[in-house]
Amino acid sequence: MPPNENQQHIISEDALLIEAVDKLNRLPGNEMTLFVEDSCHRIVGTLTDGDIRRALLSGLGTGDNVSEATHRAFKWLRWGDIDLDELRNCRQIGINIIPVLDEKHSLREIINLNTTNTRLPLSAILMAGGKGERLRPMTLDTPKPLLEIDGKAIIDYNIEALAACGITDVTVCTRYLSEKIFKHFSRPVAGINVKCVREDSPLGTLGAASLISHPAGKSTIVMNSDLLTSLSFEDLYIRHVSENADITVAVIPYQISVPYAILSTDGSRVTGIEEKPAYSYYANAGIYLISNAMLDTLAPGRHIDATDFIQNAVDDGRKVVFFPVNGTWIDVGSPVDFRHATDIMRHHRNMSHNNNIK
Repeated sequence: MPPNENQQHIISEDALLIEAVDKLNRLPGNEMTLFVEDSCHRIVGTLTDGDIRRALLSGLGTGDNVSEATHRAFKWLRWGDIDLDELRNCRQIGINIIPVLDEKHSLREIINLNTTNTRLPLSAILMAGGKGERLRPMTLDTPKPLLEIDGKAIIDYNIEALAACGITDVTVCTRYLSEKIFKHFSRPVAGINVKCVREDSPLGTLGAASLISHPAGKSTIVMNSDLLTSLSFEDLYIRHVSENADITVAVIPYQISVPYAILSTDGSRVTGIEEKPAYSYYANAGIYLISNAMLDTLAPGRHIDATDFIQNAVDDGRKVVFFPVNGTWIDVGSPVDFRHATDIMRHHRNMSHNNNIK
């Protein structure tokens, strides 16, 4: 939230309660919290309509000072070093408007958990250079990430999911019909000013990441832009950090069932037989969390696929871990996938609409 918007949430502890009532009434319904500051502009507490009601019931009047009703044992987060566990705790106990304070206890930012699920210190790169040949003729004039599923471009579902995690540094890598993707992102999507870069030559599924600068000491989500998924980026990040990983690969369970009896052999000798066995694997979901130090090893402008990059990391002794996707994951790669994705997103929209009516 920009600083000028922060001001509407700030009130002096010397202000009158009637002023606080007026200021609260001017705030949107899901942001009705004021932050009380002292004469040195330090935030000393919070004030809600509930705090004011309790103050009035205790005998205070609307002409008394805000300081008398201020809630001083309030939750706050540290600017530049947001504690993700504390943020999750706030969400669990129902505190949705959280101040972010600097070392002087001045208000720097407000996190609204009604519109943002979390705040991950990550950048994101979405790969959108493919031709989508299996979806022709739909992709003859429209790049696959801009095909609409239930009235919204596929890539915008991913931008919205990133924005809900507080990720605002987002770059889209393009090649095929790139001018249409540039035009699409000429205006903000989900409040994010998305940046676009164009590959002059095909760079594979990861090579375009070499065209982008990466903040030191952090990590970046790299993902295909034509996916629809309910993957928790927060849980992915927590796994990545807890494992101290160089690369975390999102995976989906994949099972192969063989409709025959399978022999185990040793030379010409049969050592066993299993009727219609099923084998379980983890398949690459096309979503990666990669340390920026690793991304900086990419040769500028050199073709490389993500799978080769990961295999090289494993061969070099880097720590590569996996994280299973728990929920929806659709690779919109064929007309059948496209119809399936449309049905699922329409179902989600109808469910959301019905819940809102209730």
